[in-house]
Order: sequence, then structure tokens, then C-alpha cells
Amino acid sequence: MAGHAQYQNEIYLQGLADQVPPFTTDATRLAAAAEAVMEPGPFGYVAGGAGSGDTVRANRAAFERWRIVPRMLTGATTRDLSTTVLGTAMPAPVLLAPVGVQGIVHPEGELAVARAAAALDVPIVLSTASSYPLEDVAAVGGPRWFQLYWPNEPEVCASLLRRAKAAGYTALVVTLDTWTLAWRPRDLDHAYLPFLRASGVANAFTDPAFRAGLEKSPEEDQAMAILRWVSLFTGTDKRWDQLPFLREHWDGPIVLKGIQHPDDARRAADAGMDGIIVSNHGGRQVDGALAALDALPEIATAVGDRLEILFDSGIRTGADVIKALALGAKAVLLGRPYIYALALAGEQGVRHTLRSLLADLDLTLALSGHQTPATLTPNTLHRT
Repeated sequence: MAGHAQYQNEIYLQGLADQVPPFTTDATRLAAAAEAVMEPGPFGYVAGGAGSGDTVRANRAAFERWRIVPRMLTGATTRDLSTTVLGTAMPAPVLLAPVGVQGIVHPEGELAVARAAAALDVPIVLSTASSYPLEDVAAVGGPRWFQLYWPNEPEVCASLLRRAKAAGYTALVVTLDTWTLAWRPRDLDHAYLPFLRASGVANAFTDPAFRAGLEKSPEEDQAMAILRWVSLFTGTDKRWDQLPFLREHWDGPIVLKGIQHPDDARRAADAGMDGIIVSNHGGRQVDGALAALDALPEIATAVGDRLEILFDSGIRTGADVIKALALGAKAVLLGRPYIYALALAGEQGVRHTLRSLLADLDLTLALSGHQTPATLTPNTLHRT
């Protein structure tokens, strides 16, 4: 057995020496395992959704409505999962989604995640709200994209983009759906917002344009720096006619994250965007929103030939990845599971969960009768 599926053999062989994996290989059980070791505030921040959590549940339920129809005798003994998305080569159609404030989960945060991903050549998408400056994460190496929470001052936005480009981030992912925080009861019940504790503000606090707007440095007056951060990164929705500003200051691919309506997907294509991420932010922004997977087929039909379509919100297993790819995504982004893994065992935990997902994907693809994700189509699935 070669490729990603080899991890299965490694685990079984280690069992001969009475060694078992550091924690479960089942990503649907990671949240419960992480809750046992995390403080309530940080766990609630990662696990929680908007309002009643209806959209979080809907994201998972949507996957259950699609069933894979395996095909036999297809010669799927050897497989190639590799792909290239927006100029980035990757060993499988999987990236690590942008997740902010990873320092509340593990002291090494984004650095540990970047090391684990780089060892496997899996691309990361670094959040603007990183616990470490983007340059420090870039120094780890590995393929990397930069996620932008679009600040309200053009000078700060341009400065962040300059820094990201200089540090080797090759694509820009602009999150559209979180210009202000949703009503999140799990965070509110703990009165817990990490940014107010100066977590997740490293990129701003190290940015010359951000610092230029302060009377005193963040090191001298942290409270005022946090207030400036809040005013800059929350509370103002942007408009379609502002997208040219990003193109002026970023010469690589631009991806819009948070698209759920086919008309918005068409507008992104009309605006010359290179990709979109069909996403509802993992259920964290609009309680009662459409499950991201339910939005995907219509969007793929609308713009699949005009830009690259990526997907997140609810990915847990290899079967989930296959379903999203079959319904029109070029690649998927994994979110909460790798954060739970970070909490459980740091860098090695992230590597274990990533290898588990890739092995699961490889084996499920093979046993479904496919040598490559390129042959997955809606006909691969049956809707119940």
C-alpha cells in the first residue's frame, strides 16, 4: 500500500509493539476529546456557532443526505490524489482553513500547525487574526495562503498585503461573512472574547501602518491598541465596488470566502476574482443559514467554468471530502478538527489528524472505484 493510505499500515504495525495513536483517528470524536483537555472559554470559542447552533448541525446533516455509490473493477489499486489549485501544488485537494487565535488552544499555535502542514506539503491559509506575526509563520516553510479580514483603513490593508506578499504567501483569501461577530452564546456565556485579551492581534500589533495610528505603541498601551484593533476590523461591511482596491495591492490569485448564493458567485466571477470558497464560516455567523454543502451544487453549475470553487464548513472525514469534490469543489478546507488536534497533542497531533484524513480520503476514494479525484462527479453520489 503506497501513498496516503500507508498511514493505516504504520498504525497497525506499531500495534505489534503495543503502540496506539496519540488519540482517535475518527475526526467526528475529536471535539469530545479536546473538550476534556481545554479550558471552557477557549473550547467554546472553537466549538461554538452562531445562535442555537442550528447551522453547525445543518452542515453535518447535509453530508448525511448524500451517499457514495461505489463502482467495482476499476483498477483503483494505484491512485494519484495530487492537484494544483490557483498555482499551488498540493498532495491532495485539502488545505487547512484559516482559524484565528490558535494561541488560546496551544502555546505554539500557528507555528505548530504550520510545521505539521509543511511536513506533509499541505497548504495552510493563515488568518489575519493569527497569534503569531505572518512572517514568523512563513519562516516555518511550506505552501501558504493569507486570509484577510479586511480592515477599515486602506493604509493598514495595503500594508498587510505587502507583508504577506513579501513573506511568500501566494494567494489571498478574503473573508466576507465576518465583518462583525454574530451572536455567539457559548462565548457570551463565558464573557470570553480572546481579542480583548490581546490574543490574535499579532499581525496588527506588528504592522507599521497600524502602529502609526497609535499615540503609544501596543507595548506601552495595550488597551488603546486593542480598541484601535476593534474599530479597524469589526463593524463595517464592504461593497462589491471596493474589490478593485484588493487587485491594486495584490498581484496573485484572490479568493472570496463565504459565498452561499449563486448570484454572489456570479458577481465574484464578473469582478475577475480567481476563486470562491462556498462556506458559512462553519456555522459561526448566521444561525439558520443554508448548509454550505446544500449551496455547493447550484453554485458549481453557475460558475464552475469561470473560477476555482473551494469548500469548507463541516468537513470531518474522507467521505465528506469526496462528497464535496463530487458536487463541484476543486478542493476543501479543514477547520475545527485540526484545532482540536492541536489542543490534544500540538504539532504531532495536527500531523496525526491530517495524515488520518488523507489516509481515509485515499482509501475511500479507492474503494469507491476512483484512481483520482478528477473522476468524481455528481453521478458518484445518490441523494437520499
